Amino acid sequence: MITKDLPWLQPQQALLRAAFAAGRLAHALLIHEARGAGGDVLAAWTAQLVLCTASNPPCGECVGCRRAALAQHPDLITLQPIEDSRQIRIEQVRELCADLTLTSHQGGYKVAIISPADALNRAAANALLKTLEEPTARTLLILVATQPSRLPATILSRCQRIYIRTPSRSEATAWLQSIRGPAEWGAALDALGDAPLFAAEADPNTVVEFARETRRVLEETSGGRADPAGTAEQWWRTDLPLRLMCIENWLTDRVRRHFAGAAFSVEMGAAVHLQRGREIPTIRRLFGVIDAVQELKSSLDTPINRSLALESVLRRLNAA
Repeated sequence: MITKDLPWLQPQQALLRAAFAAGRLAHALLIHEARGAGGDVLAAWTAQLVLCTASNPPCGECVGCRRAALAQHPDLITLQPIEDSRQIRIEQVRELCADLTLTSHQGGYKVAIISPADALNRAAANALLKTLEEPTARTLLILVATQPSRLPATILSRCQRIYIRTPSRSEATAWLQSIRGPAEWGAALDALGDAPLFAAEADPNTVVEFARETRRVLEETSGGRADPAGTAEQWWRTDLPLRLMCIENWLTDRVRRHFAGAAFSVEMGAAVHLQRGREIPTIRRLFGVIDAVQELKSSLDTPINRSLALESVLRRLNAA
């Protein structure tokens, strides 16, 4: 995990530090992050905050902070999808809830980080509800999600939400240069959608070239100059998750061109209302293609025909 300070997280860190110092820290936090903006980093920092043994937490130097940073603290539990699965399952949540009922090893907080929380399937989310409703003393649940609307309302209503905005382009590029050195970070962020933590883990030159080739073919497909079947057969074999990310960002950019100056949420479901006009059918179709891309992304761990599913997306783009 990237551990270097993220400047755009300072307001959230100040809020959490003040609440903890005053004894008002909620027992359940929902970190709603813009994709790739550092939700897991803030969750790990919060775990250090409550597990630190120094007088001014988090110090980053004590045994509690160091163990929490390495996810090796005996009172810190992390929950995420197992192996190639894209879901957090009920068995994992039941085991987590049982662990949280036990006395802490260090006599302080017990912390559980669930990320991505929007990967909880319905049964797993329901299994977590009792712990949220009746938490044991000095227990902290931290849920990290990019699309909290996927979570049941019963979960959302029992968590204090902390939103992490998308950092400005200048903030993101400056941070990337500070940890990785000079590169085409602006072009890489164009491809990855202003997700600096994703960019930090990637080879920027490879991402930029990959995105340029993807955009070129998408332009040809939308203009009827490329074969969707042939493109899908080639693309599904080469880093399909990154390809889908590039497609989604390209589509989102096309939509935003029609609404320059309008404020969009990071969740498509909460976007501004479309104005009346002749462009509405096209925009609706583009939103439909975006939905299809997101559905395909969420289905990659299922035994689907990836080539056929991707071809369907490209044919919808051609029709739009």
